[in-house]
Order: sequence, then structure tokens, then C-alpha cells
Amino acid sequence: MVSVPSPRTPAPGRIVIATRESRLALWQAGHIRARLEGLYPSCRVELLGMTTRGDQILDRPLAAVGGKGLFVKELEAALLDGRADIAVHSMKDVPMLMGGEFALACVTARETPLDAFVSRRYAALDDMPPGAVLGTSSLRRESQIHARYPYLAVASLRGNLDTRLRKLDEGQFDAIVLAAAGLRRLGLGERIRAVLPAETSLPAAGQGALGIECLAARADLRACLQPLADADTTACVTAERAFARALAGSCDVPLGAYGEMRGGLVWLRGFVARPDGGRVVRGECEGEPAGAQAIGQALADSLLAQGAGEILADLG
Repeated sequence: MVSVPSPRTPAPGRIVIATRESRLALWQAGHIRARLEGLYPSCRVELLGMTTRGDQILDRPLAAVGGKGLFVKELEAALLDGRADIAVHSMKDVPMLMGGEFALACVTARETPLDAFVSRRYAALDDMPPGAVLGTSSLRRESQIHARYPYLAVASLRGNLDTRLRKLDEGQFDAIVLAAAGLRRLGLGERIRAVLPAETSLPAAGQGALGIECLAARADLRACLQPLADADTTACVTAERAFARALAGSCDVPLGAYGEMRGGLVWLRGFVARPDGGRVVRGECEGEPAGAQAIGQALADSLLAQGAGEILADLG
């Protein structure tokens, strides 16, 4: 369900969007720009492309150099110094703990949050033989692959989407796992050999959804962005992030969370695992959308009761 513009919402004269400069990030920012231009025809919407530390450090796993927060710090600096008004993020890259000076103004309607299997050699994970090499940059994906397919080799894969596809095409990997949403947004859906069901690869919190960030003090921007918000996606992502925040804060750990609307309720599934998949704790919880934060906290408490705390302590 998408909000409709309020006749009292003032039309801003100019909005500058901070964005990473990868092709996917620019598509996402361009998508939001088009939505804003449709809502406010007299508004001039501009993009401010930036290279983040997460884009620059490609020789080490993301978890070893500061986690996904490296993709947003420079964009937030542009908000603070006035170079940009808003920043567009993939919600899975937004740290679970945000600084008080920032606000998540809205979450837009979600693309598919599921993972995609991409390969030139195999049609599905089940077809890969022992020792075949699967590339991923995600501890979440790695732990689930190890748990379900312990005979496969999992290797680190960094870089933007085009770089990852190039490495696959060069033969560095037998297959890779990427977010299906990114491939579809860039018109690369034909590269998907299979979309992995949540039972095989539970998504990251916020995967497939776009979030728009601004300064908390900018009530004017928050108001004009509300027509872009999607209520169902917001409830599901809020539950997912509450679950992840309760267990791991902004740390990068093997953790997944996926909320779906089912019969008017938020159905949330989540897991925490060791990176090698040797131990996985799973659970699910359901509740009213208005209580999305509580749903996420309740599921986190359930997993802690099952021993998730021991897994997290080992990771620390």
C-alpha cells in the first residue's frame, strides 16, 4: 500500500540525492529521482555521486573492514555538511544503529528480497559437485550454504554487481549468489539461473527494499517523502531490522531476517549461525504490523533462548 500525497505537502524547489557511483546505486537513486519529479514537477532533483570506503576496499571481506556501514558513511557526511539533502540506500546496507542526527525518512515498495543463483556451468545449487567453488561476499549466505551444501567450497567475492559477474565469466568461480533485486533492476534478470527460496537462503534484513535517509531535523523533507513510503514493506523491514538490531547491533554476523505479509499480519523468520554452518538457530514469529518492532524483538528473544547468544559470543 503506497501513501498518497497530501495537498498540504509543500513542493521543494531543489533536492540533491547522495548516492554511491556503482551502476546499481545510480539506478536506485535515479528511480527515486523520477518518483520525486513525478510528485513535484517544479522541483529540480539532482544526483551527487560519491565513492565510499566500502567501494574502495575490495581485497578483504567486508566483515573484516567495518561491515556494511562503510557504504553509507560518506553519504551521511554529505547530508551533514549540506552538499546533499537525502541519501538513497539499499536497506540491507543501512546499519542497524543509526546516529541520532539522521532519520530513515521512508522505505519504498520492495522488489523481490530473495537471493539468486548465477552460473554458466550449473542450473542450480543441487547440480554443483563436491569441491565446486561458489562466490559470495556475505557471511549470511556463506553460513547457509555451508550448512546445506557442506561439500561446496565458498570463496570471498567483492566488488560491485558488474565486477562480480565479470569474475564469474572469467572462470574465477563456478557459481555466485547475488541479490535477485539488483539483477532485475539493471535488466540482468536473464543471468539468474534460479531464485533461491527463503528455506535455502534466508535474505538479509531489508534486502530488496530502498530506504531514503535525511537529517532528523529536516521535517520538511520527511513530509514530502512520505508519498514514496510503502506501508507493508515498512512493517516487514522494521521487524527484520529490530530482530537484527537486538542480536547483533551493527555488527556483520551470519544472520538473516525475512518478513512477509500473511493474512494482514507480519510473518517474520530469522536465523543466526556460525560462519561454517556448524550450528544454526532458527525461529519465526507473527503479529500485527503496528507492532513490527515488538515482533522483531520477540523473535530475537526466542533465538537467544535457543542458544543464539553462544553463537554470537563465539563470533565476538
